[in-house]
Amino acid sequence: MDMIHVRAVCPPDLTERTMALLSAETCVLNLHLQKGRVRKPEGDAIECDVLTGAANEVLRGLRDLGLEHRGTLVLDPVDTVFSDLAAKTGAEELGARLRAPVWEQVEARIRAEGRYPPSFYLFLVIAGLIGAVGIITNSQILIVAAMVVGPEYGAITSIALGIDHRARRRIEQGLMALLVGFLLAIAATFLFALLVRGFGLQPRAFELGLRPVSSLIDTPNFFSAAVAVLAGIVGIVSLSEARTSALLGVFISVTTIPAAADIGVSSAFASWDDAWGSLLQLLLNIVVLIVVGTGTLKCQRAIWRRVSARRRERAVRPTA
Repeated sequence: MDMIHVRAVCPPDLTERTMALLSAETCVLNLHLQKGRVRKPEGDAIECDVLTGAANEVLRGLRDLGLEHRGTLVLDPVDTVFSDLAAKTGAEELGARLRAPVWEQVEARIRAEGRYPPSFYLFLVIAGLIGAVGIITNSQILIVAAMVVGPEYGAITSIALGIDHRARRRIEQGLMALLVGFLLAIAATFLFALLVRGFGLQPRAFELGLRPVSSLIDTPNFFSAAVAVLAGIVGIVSLSEARTSALLGVFISVTTIPAAADIGVSSAFASWDDAWGSLLQLLLNIVVLIVVGTGTLKCQRAIWRRVSARRRERAVRPTA
């Protein structure tokens, strides 16, 4: 049974309306009020459990009352529930909406990944160096490792959210983080590859031009775009449903970090055609992921809003 726990600090003049809103919703359970028990900010404490399928409507109503501005709203996931009432209510009231995403939680996850501390750039550089070793040694395992280490997908989804909300600052911050991060990764892999070339450490096969891993990376084509489209859809859906295993699959599906690494390695070995192909691959994947991510966010919201609208229509339809 999917459920979230809602804790609210409510100004006394809003308590009656807040309790009326929550009491009227059948998918709100375990409603509890403590008057005058909260400090910082001053107010009444209200707690309840909400079935996730109805959470978006409930939270929208609470925010419309102004609780997020005059009080506080805190959401906690509920891992395990033992309640026949909750199971019965979910089956009767929600149906297909029982596992609907709670958009406040989805956006909170995306915003959390849309912060760019020094470690963000450090991980990009390290991922690029791992990718460079994988390219030079023709190791597909190391290429996959580089994909997993790279944190760039968080910035990509943050940009998609910014476009969806028309938040210019979020878009600019995400694009700048990607630009600076990938430039640092390319510079680091370039210097590393120069070191390898200078000391003659490259394998004989790589020196002879036998570079199957590099050839896969620096050749953007229809299939590259198709994988990026599918990965973009799966990435947003997995974030919406908090499915980390599916999200990990996205990390190892898109050729971003390997492409950046190949730009540096190919430039160091004066393979300019390969470097250009990798640059196109990198840009293709980033653009497609952003566009598809934005579209998937909008489509998911539209679908679930339509499902919610049908539920409301059935609820107000008079019985014969």
